[in-house]
Amino acid sequence: MNVDEVENKGKMLRGELYYAFTPKLTAERQRCQHACKRYNNAGEVSRRKLVELWRDIVQDPTPMPSEAATPEADAALFDDEPWVEAPLAFDYGTNVSVGKNVFINFNCTILDTCKVTIGSRTLFGPNVSLYSGTHPLDPAIRNGTRGPESGGEIHIGEDCWIAGNVTVLPGVTIGRGSNPARILRKVETLMDPEQAAAKGVAPVVLGDASAPDEQARLKRQETPKVDPSLTHDHEGDGEKRDLQAEEKFWRAFAASEKSAAEGGAFGK
Repeated sequence: MNVDEVENKGKMLRGELYYAFTPKLTAERQRCQHACKRYNNAGEVSRRKLVELWRDIVQDPTPMPSEAATPEADAALFDDEPWVEAPLAFDYGTNVSVGKNVFINFNCTILDTCKVTIGSRTLFGPNVSLYSGTHPLDPAIRNGTRGPESGGEIHIGEDCWIAGNVTVLPGVTIGRGSNPARILRKVETLMDPEQAAAKGVAPVVLGDASAPDEQARLKRQETPKVDPSLTHDHEGDGEKRDLQAEEKFWRAFAASEKSAAEGGAFGK
């Protein structure tokens, strides 16, 4: 396949039509596949070793800290690193960015054709799949491994909970603190800047001892009360905004595909 490898990868990262089975991209996926296998087959190893293997998958160049005096103290050096249960499967790894204190349960699949970001303190259940890649709908254009692909970035904010068996598609953004589903009600929390502003107080930051009401409630393990004024059914504005964003992505994708086909980019 005679394509400019640099330009082709740039198109991939921008979510434009590109070719996945070029020598460069094939080699990058194979590197990641081998790195994932090493992680999945690590067995009973130290926390330090798991972090090394994880950083190899995502190609994180951050230097490892010097080893501590005891195994417990050494493991504590990596408290902020993501906890990722094996097995996992990524496409490239280099397009995945994960924040602090993230937990990813087993059987996570991330097709990181485009950028995939996961915010700090977000939790994944088992079998979560993030698919930032997609294919043309017209089989004549799709054309197996010889045809083009495309994608859209996926962004998951901080403090989210993505439950088991959730699939996130290209172009989706999940906002901070979300538990993705149809909006039946909005949880009352002073972590939400808008709700905090409405009450005339500063937003609560995790670990901030200046919010005694929130701290006391956490210690008592009380269920937060829900403000009726914040309740929405599934026909509310929140879902309409999500549907509009999804429709916008797919319309742009269809237009790009049509333009490329009309220009003869994919042959006959």
